[in-house]
Amino acid sequence: MDFGDEFKGKKVVVTGACGVIGSWISRGFVDQGADVCLTDRDTAGLDKLANALGLGGTSFVHTADLTDAKSIQDLVSAVGEKWGAPDILINNAGIYPSGFLLDIDEKDWDLIFGINVRAPFILSRSMSLLMIGQKHGGNIINISSGASRKMRSSVVPYCVSKAALDRLTKGFALELAEHGIRVNAIEPGFVPGSKVSPLPAEHIEKTIDGIPLGRPTSADDVVPAILYLCSAAASYLTGMAIAVDGGNSIGSMQVYQNKKRSL
Repeated sequence: MDFGDEFKGKKVVVTGACGVIGSWISRGFVDQGADVCLTDRDTAGLDKLANALGLGGTSFVHTADLTDAKSIQDLVSAVGEKWGAPDILINNAGIYPSGFLLDIDEKDWDLIFGINVRAPFILSRSMSLLMIGQKHGGNIINISSGASRKMRSSVVPYCVSKAALDRLTKGFALELAEHGIRVNAIEPGFVPGSKVSPLPAEHIEKTIDGIPLGRPTSADDVVPAILYLCSAAASYLTGMAIAVDGGNSIGSMQVYQNKKRSL
């Protein structure tokens, strides 16, 4: 889909910008001519990404710890001072720790929900108030996961957090509609390579083998979907959660060899 100059000059906030998906999203909007606020807790990573993207205009980076409410509010204040309000907020930051329910402790549980649910709530509330103050509407995109619908052993807290994020998406969509702010979620499929939540090679191989369309998710899958949801072409879509995962969330292709039979 050709978006023309639709995103030129738009102001876009991307959390977790240094991650694999975050860097894809950031580059996607920069390539469309948008100004971006790249935020992450990794200051060195932000500077490296900013240089790689050749940021200009009113684009800027801002280090933020999404487990700290004051740090989140400092980010909101920086956006307000620089832009007045963003046009688009991408709640991308998230963590994917592994641990069985009988082993995980309360601190880990709180950390998962703090980053995956609480931070998107605070940012969506605060950034939407800026948008309302500027009276120009906007878009919020939450990066969710098919794990919100497909429970996975050893990452149950993550699955529950993403289910909560999907409901939060619908709740904000319902309450912000009157202000011209649309809120949707994208559910990317399997994306290996995270430094925050690394996965062993064997796990990566087995997961890819089970994806119906036979490959991991790429930037060419995620970025166009996000651009579409933020575009005028999707002006009647809000409260949606769209899976971009090659069918991974609907089921697995893995079958025990001794159960396979030819027709």
